[in-house]
Amino acid sequence: MAIHKVLGTETEYGITVRGARDFNPALASTQLVNSYPGRRVRVQWSYEEESPGRDARGFGHEGYGVADPESALVNAVLSNGARLYVDHAHPEFSGPECYDALEGTLYDKVGEIVMRRAAEAAVELLPAGQRLSVYKNNSDGKGNSYGAHENYLLARETPFGDVIRFATTFLVTRQIFTGAGKVGSENGRPDVDFQLAQRADFFEEEVGLETTLKRPIINTRDEPHGDPSKYRRLHIIIGDANLSEVQIFLKLGTMALLLAALEDGALPEPLDLSDPVSSCWQVSHDPELRRPLMLDAASSATALELQWRYFEWVRKYVETEMDDPVALRVIATWEEVLADLEQDPQLAANRLDWVAKRRLLDGYIDRDGLTWDNPKLRLLDIQYHDVDPARSLHRRLVDRGAMARLFTDDEIGRAETEPPERTRAYFRGRCVSRFPGALVAANWDSLVFDTGESHLKRIPMMEPLRGDRSRVGPLLDSVDDAAALIAALGGH
Repeated sequence: MAIHKVLGTETEYGITVRGARDFNPALASTQLVNSYPGRRVRVQWSYEEESPGRDARGFGHEGYGVADPESALVNAVLSNGARLYVDHAHPEFSGPECYDALEGTLYDKVGEIVMRRAAEAAVELLPAGQRLSVYKNNSDGKGNSYGAHENYLLARETPFGDVIRFATTFLVTRQIFTGAGKVGSENGRPDVDFQLAQRADFFEEEVGLETTLKRPIINTRDEPHGDPSKYRRLHIIIGDANLSEVQIFLKLGTMALLLAALEDGALPEPLDLSDPVSSCWQVSHDPELRRPLMLDAASSATALELQWRYFEWVRKYVETEMDDPVALRVIATWEEVLADLEQDPQLAANRLDWVAKRRLLDGYIDRDGLTWDNPKLRLLDIQYHDVDPARSLHRRLVDRGAMARLFTDDEIGRAETEPPERTRAYFRGRCVSRFPGALVAANWDSLVFDTGESHLKRIPMMEPLRGDRSRVGPLLDSVDDAAALIAALGGH
């Protein structure tokens, strides 16, 4: 049987300081992260167990991806189990490990609240006349793209070659319901007025280890953040940062179910594109969803048609093998969105960012007689993603009831401080709340405490589904300090 698909998201946010002559994104990001007023502990991020150079294909890259030790100084672990830090001159919110797609969506949305509150606090440090803005998007329009990554737990025994064969076409074609929408093109791709996805133009390889140069559709980093003898972590870098709650849920849920079906051998055959890299931007450049893509079998199909095939395979798998309300909800949402896209993409405007954004921009074009090359449209494009609710075009749609929701603002607000209860993120988050003075270092699979003894104490957390509330809640409630916690766990 497929292992449970623990999942999570990592989002790098765009940042700018308007009115600053010498804008330094790394400095601004540092000020932002350090200004976050919520419950958190500033800790050293421990890179001892991390292996960004290990390749799932069996290659090794000594020294590849070793982090700048200074970056670890700008790092916080939050009381909800998430990580807030500076990555490549961007503020990044890495959500906690979540039990399913619904929970993953909730904590992805929490990142927006964290960034907004941090930005509001950081403004106090700026000189008069300057304004800090933060965007949940993926492109600055000047040739730079930043990531919105997904992570899924896989069994180590799952052949990575199968992941490549079955997931590549799925990831390319899912852009029809994962794209955030974008005016224009970049990275030398053909000119286009509007496209589905912000990241599509920047992918140049089918398979590879990179994340910032020659970006691959399938990333091969083999860094499980768990017991390496049992687990893989599929690190997906081809995807947009979404604001629509339904869209995030659909993105995470469909991928998790596809991987479960793959592990259980329920996918009949791969659907191989003859040129996945070109198909990537071709799908994105086709808002009408009509462009046929060439397959290796000397046939062709549109992205929508290929997604229907995946849907039928996964639906059959879920109906046969799973009795899970969240999985059934994913299937129902997937079918509804594909059906609406097939009939008329505008029908999905209340669930998909790219459709909602295009409708907004079309309205401005019609009202003001604009053409697609008008700079005003690019400004509106970015404004859609502003985390400041007073400026965000997306938030205006939400407030008007024009975007479907899965959570209330209160539910998202509670998740800013409370961790998920069914994964090890619960233990991490509760330790931040209970023992902030003793927690000195952390990573995804361990915590390090200073209990006043001669040696620091490391608590390993190699099982993503342990450390949950049912297992450790009573223990955490029963101890008064970190030393007592260490003693209760065995003292080592």
